[in-house]
Formats: sequence, structure tokens, C-alpha cells
Amino acid sequence: MSQTVDTDVMIGAEPLSLEVVVAVARHHHPVGLAEQALSEVDRSAAVIAGLAADERPHYGVSTGFGALATVRIPPERRVQLQESLVRSHAASSGDPIEDEVVRATLLLRLQTLATGRTGVRRQTVQAYADLLNSGLTPVVGEYGSLGCSGDLAPLAHCALALMGEGEVRAPDGEILPAAAALALAGLTPISLVEKEGLALINGTDGMLGQLALAIHDLNQLVDHADLAAALSVQALGGLDGVFADDLQQLRPHPGQAESAANIRRALADSPLIEANRRDGAIRVQDAYSLRCAPQVHGAVRDTIAHARLVAERELRSAVDNPVVTIDGRVESNGNFHGAPLGYVLDFLAIAVADLASISERRTDRLLDPARSRGLSPFLADDPGVDSGHMIAQYTQAAIVSELKRLATPASVDSIPTSAMQEDHVSMGWSAARKLRRALDGLRRVVAIEILSAARAIDLRALPASAVSQAVIDQLRTRVPAPGPDRYLAPEIADAVAMVGSGVLLAAARDAAPSAA
Repeated sequence: MSQTVDTDVMIGAEPLSLEVVVAVARHHHPVGLAEQALSEVDRSAAVIAGLAADERPHYGVSTGFGALATVRIPPERRVQLQESLVRSHAASSGDPIEDEVVRATLLLRLQTLATGRTGVRRQTVQAYADLLNSGLTPVVGEYGSLGCSGDLAPLAHCALALMGEGEVRAPDGEILPAAAALALAGLTPISLVEKEGLALINGTDGMLGQLALAIHDLNQLVDHADLAAALSVQALGGLDGVFADDLQQLRPHPGQAESAANIRRALADSPLIEANRRDGAIRVQDAYSLRCAPQVHGAVRDTIAHARLVAERELRSAVDNPVVTIDGRVESNGNFHGAPLGYVLDFLAIAVADLASISERRTDRLLDPARSRGLSPFLADDPGVDSGHMIAQYTQAAIVSELKRLATPASVDSIPTSAMQEDHVSMGWSAARKLRRALDGLRRVVAIEILSAARAIDLRALPASAVSQAVIDQLRTRVPAPGPDRYLAPEIADAVAMVGSGVLLAAARDAAPSAA
């Protein structure tokens, strides 16, 4: 969950947290630059200036790039070299990616520049901070990055905008030529010197930014999935004993324990559960989609924890090639390779698909009169005349099928580029893009389960637990109580929006402050 950041984010004072990345990228929190970071920037910029005067060739300073690294560039053409690099690499295609992704990319490149390991000048670093604070967002097409050598095309579009070229989106959503937009914002285009063009485009920032946003969103969605499971257990007259803490501790996965605790809190003192205990035909055990919810949801949580570990390591990194070392050497390296990020982005997509799958199975059980313990077929008001939530489950099924396709790893693929100089690439950007689509699908699947479970509970004679009832009451502020068939798509859209905004979780927490 994102935290509130009350002061300017000081870049270079310490590594950014995932929460701060979300705050700046999504909520436009302003950034500043720590003076100690700028001092280190000055020191490494002086190293590059010294190499620029050297007679020996230095990659990124006085040579071409990639497969053209053997071409020596004379001093009078090196500004053109750097700016030509940015222009040629700003070669994305497709629909523009989301502003929050571009802002995250800008922020993370700024953080690396501020480490003083890239050799750029102070004014170039400041230009990135100024662009973020202006609210202008470079327009970047969806396709173009292979996740190695970093996110070249997306980062090139960002650098191009700072040069006063390409297009940007204004805070009001209008797309403007970058030069005009910078002028309106009182910003001056930058001119690049030796190594700066290369330093601005050679990083994993796009992949990492999308990973940070995904971790935040999936944390919220797995909380919603716990809540949805608790609603479905009550709606189906399920058993709550399987969620007991001592049973969970027999298999001590931390995510499993957390999800089970969330479900227990959401079920506490439920009249529906108590009525089921008094039922003379109590079942020995429930179906897997109910009984095993902590195990599946918990595995998702543990996958998120692993992804967070990788992301936090990357946030402590300075990714560039070549890099200016702490002792002043300029060295080529392979730290731009996106494999660590690509793997966990793909891993999260697998978890997302399975979390959606178990949610859809619980919804299907709610709608089937053979398994729903007395609920009307498809939760219809007048079955036959009304179809209830029949097609809402179809929508879930269609999304889950799509999520299974999106769970196919992107990072197992590699297509050589740059005349075989870059002969193994990560495809981590593709992994990030499909994960964002998968998270959108999961949000819709979980919202439909909550919508259906709330309707099922309303059709029962007894209320749900205090926590669950608070969630249902909050849902009813936008989605009416059960009745004859209505235009269903707007109700689904409202439920999806409420999951996205977090208001349902907030209602649960207000009813039980210790709830997840």
C-alpha cells in the first residue's frame, strides 16, 4: 500500500522506496535534489570531461555505440553524436503508454543520474527534476524496448522531450510539441555533451517503474481477494474452521498466514456462519476454492514479497554503460540487462492469473443452484425471466482465459539485435506491459466476485459479519440491492472502480481496525 509522503522527495539522499515511486509517478508528488548528490554528479562529470580531451577512444564519449563502437568520433561532432543517439533511439511505436509509467521511468532515471555514476552534468540532472515537477509527460509508444541495453526507446523519448523535440502531454491531457510545452512551463531545452545521450537512455527504469506500480496494485488486489473469499464463504454457507491460525501454522508460509488472518477477521461473528454451525447437515469440508483460499492467496503474497526484494535491490542500483566508478574509472559492464526484472514480472503474471482463476471458481459456485446451498439459479430475482449474474461470470471466464495467455513468460524469449552485438536480450519490457494488462483483468474478476457474493448475501435471510456487512453497505452506495434484471455493465464498472479506489477495503478496516 502506498504511504503518504509529506515533504519533497529528495533524490540522491537515499535510495527511493517503492512507495515513493508510486507517490511521484501516480500522485505527482514533487521532487528535489540533495546537494551531496549533486556534488558527486559534478565529480563524475569532471571525469568525463577529462576523457573527452584524451586521444584514446572511450566508449560513449568518443566512439559510436553498440555495433558501431569501433568508429572514432572527432571532438567537433560529439554533441551531434549524443543528440543523434537520442533522436535515432526515440523509435517507439503504438499507442502511448500511461503517464504514470513515463513518470516512473523519468524518476528512476533521475535517481540513477543523481548517483554520480553516469558522468552527466548537474544541469542535466536538474532538467529531469524540473520536467517531473512541471507535470509535462513525454509521449512514449508502447513498443520499442527489449529490456536490454535497458529501456532504450522509452528513455530516448524522455530525453528527446528535454531536448525540446518530440511530443509531451500537458497536465490537462493535451498533446503538445515539446518545445512549445517547455516554453510554456518556463523550461529551457538541454543540449547534450559527451556521454550524456548514452547515460540518459541506458537503464532498466521503465521495467522497474512498472514493477513498482504493479507491486503496489497487486498488494491491494490480494487484500480485496481475501475480502471477496470471505464474502463468498458466508454466501455459500461455508465453514470457517479451516482458517484457524493453528492449522495455518502447520505450513508456515507467511503469506498464507496473512491471508487466513484477513479472512478470519472478515468472518468474525458472522450470523451466516453461526447459522451454518447449527445446521443439522453440516458438511465435513468445503470445495478447494473456499477451503484453500489462504494457500493460493498466500502464495501470491509470497510472490509479491520476492518481487519486492528484487525491486528494492534495483532501486539501490546505478545502471549505466559505461559507468563512472567511485574511484573515477570509466568501465563497460552488463548491469543494464533486464533479466532480474523480467523474471519477477513474469512470475507476478503467473500469480495474477491463478488468483483470478480461484476467484472466478468461487463466483461460479455462487451461481450454480446445485452447489450454492439454496441460492436462486444465477442469483436471479425470477429465474427464467431473469438471468441474474449469469453473464457476469462469462465476463470473468473470458478475462481469466486471457490472463492465462498473459502468464506465458516473455523473459524466455530473446531476439538478437545491433548486428549480433546485443545477442541476448531480456524482453523485460514486454513482461511489464503484459503484467499491467493482467492486473487490470484481475481487478475486474475480483470486483465481479465481490458484486456477486454481496448479492448472494443480500438474498439470504441473515446478515453477514460486521466487517462484511460494512463492505456490502459501501457497495450499495453505488450498486443497488438485488431485484429484477438491470443493465449490468454499469454495476460491474462501479464495482471495479470501488476496488480500484480502495473504498471497500477502507470500509472493512473501519469496521474492524485490525483487519487487512
